Amino acid sequence: MNQLNSLIIEGNVTKEPELKETPNGFKVCVVPVAVNRFYKNSKGEGVNEVSYFNVETFGKMAETCAKNCEKGRGLRVVGRLKQSRWQTEDGKTTSRVSIIAEHVEFKKKLSTEDKTANTSREDLDAMKEANSASPEQEFILEQEEAMEKVPEEIAVF
Repeated sequence: MNQLNSLIIEGNVTKEPELKETPNGFKVCVVPVAVNRFYKNSKGEGVNEVSYFNVETFGKMAETCAKNCEKGRGLRVVGRLKQSRWQTEDGKTTSRVSIIAEHVEFKKKLSTEDKTANTSREDLDAMKEANSASPEQEFILEQEEAMEKVPEEIAVF
């Protein structure tokens, strides 16, 4: 039985996304996102805590995110956590936790003239396009990406 692994984050893109292609031609895009949390500490002082995450997208969603996730753009991501583990050349086990996006929403862009937020038809179309990928396709892409990280002598089934 699968256990629950689901999350929602809202944050801002911290730098331009990185679009890659696997040897089989599948697209993978990594979008770095910063998420702010504001709270009051025991002294009643306001504290801003910032967390940084890599959001991985696959297929059509990857292509759309690469085009629409410029630095500073707000995003809402629905997804799940994934831990990747591997051994370095010196035998040390290393791991990384990333967010696998299952749904992405682009937050409204701020107009530079009047500092108001507006959602264009282009933004709405981009969200529709990004979220139209099938879960089965994403699973295949993710499995292929995982196999690329495994040394060839181990990757035999």
